[in-house]
Amino acid sequence: MATVAKKRGTTLGRESVREALVGYAFVFLPIASFLIFFMYPLGYAAYISFFDWGALGKIESVGLGNYRELSHDFLFGKALKNTLRYAVIVVPSQMALGLLLAVIVNNALRFRTFFRAAFYFPAIAGSIAITAVATYILSADGLLNALISAITGETYDHSWFGESDTALQSIMALNIWTTSGTMMLFYLASLQSIPTDVYEAAAIDGAGAWRTFWKVTFPLLKPAHFFVAVVSVIGALQVFDQAFFVSGGGGGPNYSTMTIVLYLYNTAIEGARFGYASAIGIVLFAIIATLTLIQRLLFGRAEVA
Repeated sequence: MATVAKKRGTTLGRESVREALVGYAFVFLPIASFLIFFMYPLGYAAYISFFDWGALGKIESVGLGNYRELSHDFLFGKALKNTLRYAVIVVPSQMALGLLLAVIVNNALRFRTFFRAAFYFPAIAGSIAITAVATYILSADGLLNALISAITGETYDHSWFGESDTALQSIMALNIWTTSGTMMLFYLASLQSIPTDVYEAAAIDGAGAWRTFWKVTFPLLKPAHFFVAVVSVIGALQVFDQAFFVSGGGGGPNYSTMTIVLYLYNTAIEGARFGYASAIGIVLFAIIATLTLIQRLLFGRAEVA
C-alpha cells in the first residue's frame, strides 16, 4: 500500500509539474514580448537620458544635466502646461459624456444597436482622417463659420486651428467627441453587470430615476470610474497626432499646441538629441505613474471589472 501511495504521489507531482510548465509556456510569449518591447526600451531610455547622445554617435556622460536643462527649458514648460491643461479639461469631459451615452444606450429604446454603433464610430475612425476633415470645417471659410455667420447675420472668419487662443481648445473638443465612444463601451459593460435586484429594491423604496442613478448606479460603477480615468489620463498626457497635424509639427501657433510628446518627437527626430528626448520621456512616464497611483488611492482598492 505504501508503495502504491508513493507511486500515486509521484505521478500526481509529475502531472502538476507538467501542468505548470504548460501554463508557463502559454504566458512565456506575452511576457517575453512585454519585456522586450516595453521594459527594455524603458530601461534603455532611462540609461541614455544621462548622456548627451547625438545622431552621429557622439556619446558623453552628463549625469543629471539633461534633467537640469529640462527644468529651465521654456518649450518643455510650455508643452507641460499645455498637456496638463488639455488633460484637466478632456479627461472629465470625455468621462462624463461617455457615461451619459452609456446610460442612454443601456435603456430599452428603439434602434438601440444603431445608436451604440453611431456613438462608437468616431472612436474607430482614424484620428488623422477626422482631424483632416475638422481642419476644413474649422477653417476661416469653413462650415462652422458659415453657420455662425448665417445665424448672426454677420461675416465670421475665425480660424479655429490657426489662432493661438482657440487652437488647443479645438483639439480638446475634437478629442472629447472622438474618444467618448470608447468610454461609453467601458461604462456600458459595467452598467450591464449591475444586478437588477438593486434597482428593484430602489423602486420599492420609492427612489426616482435621478436618485437611483446617484445613490445606486454611480457608486456601483466605481471600478469602471477607476479604469476609465486611468485610460483617459494616459491618453490625454500622450496626445500627439492631432497637435502634430494641426500645427505641421511645430506646435503652433505661438506654441499653443505644443505637447510633451510632440516636443519629445521634435527633439529626437528633428534635433537628433536622443539623450535629452529620453529625459523628456522619463519625466512623462513619472508623471503618468504618479497620477495613476493617485487615482488608485482616490478610488480605493476597488477591483477593476
